[in-house]
Amino acid sequence: MLRLLRYYAPYKRLIGLAIISNLLMSLFMVVSIPVLQPFLQILFNPGEIKATTGGSGFQRFESALNGFFANLIAQYGREQALLIVCVFLVITFFGKNLFRYLSLYFLAPVRNGIVRDIRQKLVEKTLNLPLSYFSEERKGDLMSRISADVQEIEWSIVGATEAVAREPIVMLGSLIFMISVSPGLLVFVFGLMLFSGLIIAGVGRSLKRQSGEAQHRLGIIGSMVEETLGGLRIIKGFNAEHWQADRFQHENDDYARTLTRLYRRRDLASPMSEFLGIAAVSVLLWFGAKQVFAGEISAATFITFLYAFYNIIEPAKHLSGASYNIRKGLGALDRVEAVLHADETIKDSHDAHQIHSFEGKIAFNNVTFKYQNAEREALHEVSFEVKKGQTVALVGASGAGKSTIADLLPRFYDVSQGQILIDGSDIRQLRLRDLRNLMGIVSQEAILFNDSVYNNIAFSTIDATPETVKAAAIAANAHEFIVRMPDGYQTNIGDRGGKLSGGQRQRLTIARALLKNPPILILDEATSALDSESEKLVQSALDTLLKNRTALVIAHRLSTVQHAHEILVLDGGSIVERGTHESLMHAGGVYKRLVELQALQD
Repeated sequence: MLRLLRYYAPYKRLIGLAIISNLLMSLFMVVSIPVLQPFLQILFNPGEIKATTGGSGFQRFESALNGFFANLIAQYGREQALLIVCVFLVITFFGKNLFRYLSLYFLAPVRNGIVRDIRQKLVEKTLNLPLSYFSEERKGDLMSRISADVQEIEWSIVGATEAVAREPIVMLGSLIFMISVSPGLLVFVFGLMLFSGLIIAGVGRSLKRQSGEAQHRLGIIGSMVEETLGGLRIIKGFNAEHWQADRFQHENDDYARTLTRLYRRRDLASPMSEFLGIAAVSVLLWFGAKQVFAGEISAATFITFLYAFYNIIEPAKHLSGASYNIRKGLGALDRVEAVLHADETIKDSHDAHQIHSFEGKIAFNNVTFKYQNAEREALHEVSFEVKKGQTVALVGASGAGKSTIADLLPRFYDVSQGQILIDGSDIRQLRLRDLRNLMGIVSQEAILFNDSVYNNIAFSTIDATPETVKAAAIAANAHEFIVRMPDGYQTNIGDRGGKLSGGQRQRLTIARALLKNPPILILDEATSALDSESEKLVQSALDTLLKNRTALVIAHRLSTVQHAHEILVLDGGSIVERGTHESLMHAGGVYKRLVELQALQD
């Protein structure tokens, strides 16, 4: 439970107000208990109401209360006294329920705020985690943690806050009254609570374990749904609907069986508590009746004691249910905290320094890199330089290491060995935000967001204005098709830009890079999957983007990099050839064979 306290810390004031409200509610409830005793005596045997002297603390209190009501009956009569008692009961129960509402009123923003905070921390943590983390985790499972697991925490843990904050106070007030009436009777109450606690603790441990399993399986289901929606074209094209449905049914059935076991254990809480309560009441009735028969306590006092005991049984049942729910929710909390506590391996060093401009060159010095859990190195002792204003192209077969080099420069991953230097500084010693501010990235797949054209171009550029956005769109050959859209720059482009053609999407990403105006450009050639007309428009936009910039270009169509200052040919993670287009063609090596092979394919 100590783990949960830090989530409640920002809401100390509201929780304090809720506790005060619960204390006042408990006070009104406790006051209403002894009033029932003279009420019952007035109703059944008014002759017994008389003041006595001596005895225990409760007996003296009972004597004073009896004296008060005896005078009340003598002054106003039996019916009038009964009316006064009823009015007093109404006032006390009104106060009790008023402060109960106020406690819930103060807890409502606590409940919603904690869930909001956890969800916000999860998203911020997800944004800060390195890309290597996501290669090991299912995206659907991460989405399940942000949505379903956080919701489970709200239902199971935060929802139990009300019971945890209120019921102990209510139980304490009732216990004080019961101790003053008959310590002997109270032994049975403690026996019930101890017995219930032992049973609930045992079942609760299994609930936590099964809840974690259920949330894990829900994450798998979320991943499969995401894969299904993203791959519908292939699934239908291969007539694989039944195959995919069978895969999903297997996981869905396992999840349903896990939930069934979980619910059966959780639903055991209320019947078990009720049975234990009835058993204790039966013992109390037998033992208390013996005390009444022996004249040790009055019948009205015993009935009042039973009412006080009821005010312990109900809160105990609520606490029992809260205990089950908290155990169940801890499984979800474990999954959430597994993300929150994941290592941020790509982060600023303690002595990181700022960099605001690029003046000299980028240098890869004997860079070796291996992906986590990979069998072989993706790069092996790669060395090259990119001077300011130069364009260096990376070519080679799939898996040669081109994209790995492009990912290492902005520190999406850190090198395993060697160094990457910018103006002589190791990029691991530069502030990450400053490093990435120097760079613009245009990927082969146009990454766009379900937002307006304007917001996609102005993405993360704080000083963007309608004029600068328009100028970037014109330079990227995008303005013409944008103004033809229903709402122009304010038109929503749909999920991943689904309302646009491939060429239009790519021109928007180029406009986004132009607006950022970075000195270093990383270009995963954006024309490889386009038709000829779109390719010409995009290539023209790329030529504008590359002017006066330092660029690292991953080349898929070799004809587009013939004018690069240097071409690096990679194979198996190593540079096997380097030079200009003319020198490499004259050498007649790997590059020439790649060019000739691509010419035959075209």
